[in-house]
Amino acid sequence: MSRVEELSDDHDHLSATANATPAMPMPPLPPHLANTNKMSIDEVAADLKKSPFFMTSIDDVTDEDNIEMEAIRALMYEGTRAEVAEGFREQGNEMAQAKKWADGKEFYTKGLAALRVERKAVDPKGEEEDKREMMVKEACLVNRALCHLELKNFRSCTLDCQSVLALAPTNVKAHYRLSLALLALQKLPDALFACAAGLAHQPNNSALVALHARISSQISAAETRSNKRLEEEKRRKTEAETLIAAIKLRKITTRITEKPPDLEDASICLVPDPLALATSTLTFPLLLLYPLHAQSDFIKAFGEEQSISSHLEYLLPLPWDEKQEYCHNSVEAYMETKEGGLLKWGKKVPLLKVLSGGKVEVVDGIVRANLLPKARAEEWIREMKKRKK
Repeated sequence: MSRVEELSDDHDHLSATANATPAMPMPPLPPHLANTNKMSIDEVAADLKKSPFFMTSIDDVTDEDNIEMEAIRALMYEGTRAEVAEGFREQGNEMAQAKKWADGKEFYTKGLAALRVERKAVDPKGEEEDKREMMVKEACLVNRALCHLELKNFRSCTLDCQSVLALAPTNVKAHYRLSLALLALQKLPDALFACAAGLAHQPNNSALVALHARISSQISAAETRSNKRLEEEKRRKTEAETLIAAIKLRKITTRITEKPPDLEDASICLVPDPLALATSTLTFPLLLLYPLHAQSDFIKAFGEEQSISSHLEYLLPLPWDEKQEYCHNSVEAYMETKEGGLLKWGKKVPLLKVLSGGKVEVVDGIVRANLLPKARAEEWIREMKKRKK
């Protein structure tokens, strides 16, 4: 029994050496190939493409002396405009059936081009021939629209469908494909209109009925989303207006700089209900600085009725305070005033009382306060005043 064996890498070399025989003279090439010895590989390949057996496209051959190709072209393009276009349409149909959409589109385009060529003197004329040409044109356009649809060339698809409907308003395929293309482009009202136009001609067309329901569903969902978005925008606008009114009512001064910091989701808020001006309270983002140690803490929501003391209960002791300088009874808080001075913030004084006094302003939506050990507060105050000068 014979079996397949794996050959070693030097098998070819050894075999050639062992079985070497005297070289036989090469037979002469045919006359039309005699010059190939002087050609490069690319030149030989290009020359072979001129032969019908090796050609890949008729359009690749431009040699006017190539009699074989001229004969093929003559056979392909013989006939009236309608006959030539019909031939291209049939080739396009073959490509479409094979789902070769790009090739199908090209054949349908050639068919349409053939209908624009000037008629030959011997071509038949009259109403029958015109009607035949219109039928071929309609078929090429509606089928090219399908190719465009499959290739996701949705705008080109709509143009072809509209051209079909200009010729034949009752063409249901054109209405259907136009609806699909418009749906893909999210032009929902137009898609629904095109679908309804098709149903006017064929009310029981199952594909159109299903498409109409699909488009209607998407329109309904889009309207729901749009209404929800409008309601949210209206609510956000009302909330913003209510917040501004609450700040003004409390006589709190605010200012926004050219480059405010990014606070992410931290902001001045009315809680619990941002629309309840009378019953809700304000909360502020507060940055608590420890200037003597270049440290800080960020409090996302500091209530207007809260004092600094209520937050010191969980902030102190500080993990980096090795000397235990920051204790609840041994610290003082200060805020900078609008004029650049300093205002002491009593540990039991509510935030609102400090902010509504007119001396302190909230810059970029954030309250800033400094916390210092009592023993070193005077030293820091003198240094701050020195810097102001």
